[in-house]
Amino acid sequence: MSENILVINHTAPFDGAHIREGLDMALIFAALDQNVSWLFKGPAVLALKQGNDASQLGIKNYFKQLKTLEIYDVEQVYVCAQAMQRFALTPEALNIDAQVLTLEAQQALLAQQSKVVSL
Repeated sequence: MSENILVINHTAPFDGAHIREGLDMALIFAALDQNVSWLFKGPAVLALKQGNDASQLGIKNYFKQLKTLEIYDVEQVYVCAQAMQRFALTPEALNIDAQVLTLEAQQALLAQQSKVVSL
């Protein structure tokens, strides 16, 4: 039976491996035929900014994999409206399509989930 699973990232893209772990979790849950959503809050929205390149830091450039989420049936990607405003980002500045959610919309999204993983 499929469950609704929400992965939430809160940390900046180069602050440990949290974004990479979120990516791995989303792909694993999707491979298990779960309904996966991914929410980027706070500095985590910077992981979706165009032009990120982790290879300059000597680590694998997982940012390219974010563009393949739809192939793996992870089509519900969300970003926090307040974080987007804080970092002066627009949806056009992101390297993937993501729906911008207000705090109220995020609360509604949380209420729809069977499980939530927060990183």
